[in-house]
Amino acid sequence: MIDDTDRRILRLLQKEGRISLSELAERVGLGATATSDRLRRLQRDSYVLGFGARLNPALLGRGLLVFIEVRLERTTPDVFESFAQTVRRAPEVLECHMVAGGFDYLLKTRVEDMAAYRRFLAEVLLALPGVRETHTFAVMEEVKATAELPI
Repeated sequence: MIDDTDRRILRLLQKEGRISLSELAERVGLGATATSDRLRRLQRDSYVLGFGARLNPALLGRGLLVFIEVRLERTTPDVFESFAQTVRRAPEVLECHMVAGGFDYLLKTRVEDMAAYRRFLAEVLLALPGVRETHTFAVMEEVKATAELPI
């Protein structure tokens, strides 16, 4: 169980992942040792899964964001596993979610442009056995993009 101080630590880390331990301790009102102990516990208990930098996709040749609905021909364990293994290896796929509803998976992908997306669709996604159909949603404008959780 976490308390209000843990929640303050988590909020600060989400916004400022590179904050120093001394600055973090000062901002939550604890000593450095107590803050360090709490941070280690939050990491050990998997509240904090890791640290990373947010990168500019356009400057790195990944300017086109595309969501894809995927419907499978069969929903059997072997088809699910084959699909999952393939998307885990595909660098274009940022997120893949099995969903309930009118289709089986929702993918979030980033590619350079529409030609790169067409190649990905033909060479990776549609080449998978068991993929019955896909629906593509190319993003025209990112209105909000965050990974911060409300704490």
